[in-house]
Amino acid sequence: MNDVRSFTLNVEYLTRVEGHGNIVVNVRTGVLEECRLEIVEAPRFFEGMLKGRSVFEAQHITSRICGICACGHTLASLQAAEAAIGLIPSPQTLRLRELLLHLENLDSHLLHIYLLAAPDLLGVPSFVPLITSHEPVVRRALRMKKTVNAVCDRFVGRHIHPITTVLGGFTRLPRPADLAAMADLLESLRPDMDATLELLSSLRFPNFERPTEYVALVSDRGEYPLLQGDIGSSEGARLPKTEYRRATNEFIVPHSTAKHTRWHQSSYAVGARARFNLNHAKLHPAARKAAEALGLQPPVHNPFLNTAAQFVECVHGLEETIQIVEEFRAKGLDYREEFTPGVNEQNRIPVRAGTGVGAVEVPRGLLYHDYEVDERGIIRRVNCIIPTGQNLNNIEHDMRAMVPILVAEGRKPEEIQLRLEMLVRAYDPCISCSAHFLKVQCVG
Repeated sequence: MNDVRSFTLNVEYLTRVEGHGNIVVNVRTGVLEECRLEIVEAPRFFEGMLKGRSVFEAQHITSRICGICACGHTLASLQAAEAAIGLIPSPQTLRLRELLLHLENLDSHLLHIYLLAAPDLLGVPSFVPLITSHEPVVRRALRMKKTVNAVCDRFVGRHIHPITTVLGGFTRLPRPADLAAMADLLESLRPDMDATLELLSSLRFPNFERPTEYVALVSDRGEYPLLQGDIGSSEGARLPKTEYRRATNEFIVPHSTAKHTRWHQSSYAVGARARFNLNHAKLHPAARKAAEALGLQPPVHNPFLNTAAQFVECVHGLEETIQIVEEFRAKGLDYREEFTPGVNEQNRIPVRAGTGVGAVEVPRGLLYHDYEVDERGIIRRVNCIIPTGQNLNNIEHDMRAMVPILVAEGRKPEEIQLRLEMLVRAYDPCISCSAHFLKVQCVG
């Protein structure tokens, strides 16, 4: 690794990401010949698991797709299933689901900021050395995650694979004592959020920009859209969620067990940075103030600043969750909407044949679930498109644009390798969730 002008990088099993991916780069006499992100994760057949199962079981199965975005998969699944059978959830249910999405964003973004991205920005190889060098930071990170998890436990039984979220609503709604405890826990996060902003403001993010297409939910409503809206693009396009295939345009590449996507440009990005770029004006004032403190102005074309955009969403999510909890503390919840566990679902919710699409913004971007259901409520066709799968093509385009710049700057191969690893981690990929394509080789 001494010749800057000619070298090969082969990073097997990139660290501090969920799932398995390799980075392969070949540079000869200063010219980039090969650059790819190999997804070598074994395929997981999400769609096959759901076929033949009752639509009332779907959310419990799909929440197991991911231990980080369990609530997001649950809500995308419920949205698709309800659309398929023609069920319209109540305004109270939708508001509570917004609360759940904000909590999941908080939990996942804090995990990425502190445990996955911070080591890169603080110049250490993992989170472990920070226990000695930055003990207060480590304690803050664990305290914040524990607090968010405690709120989820009060709300839906647990954060990983939520228990009470079902078609049409919830089997148990939080009681006044639960809402009071949730409010206290959320309020306690504000000082730590301020300290996190101070930390991020002191760190230097790599300087690299590549304009691309950004895709996220957009809405004419006033809220920062996470649960409801159309598919929007920075290119000016807007589609109803039922036409998601026109936006994703999945295709297969030989070096990945996950498909790639593209829309108007050669690739597009989803996630916190895309949401920030498309919906910045709808952020909570406290979140816009945090963005200003971090120097974020849309459009943000630096992928490394996805971490900063995630923090802006943390501030937004915290203030929104506090507001929603206080709303229900003031007006109360309608407990008549509670579904009693153990009651035959089809006796309380009529079933019809149909198709439905769920489109929900989860921490890593726009998640789609698409179900076809028969007249008995049995799922016959399923399609799931995961945010990381949508980002993989864009990551590769970033890599191919960045390597020649680093080579021209005279960076050593090991420096280039670290920067590429940091780039992939900046997207906060959930590689395992994205891998659902099986390579088949015909012999004879």
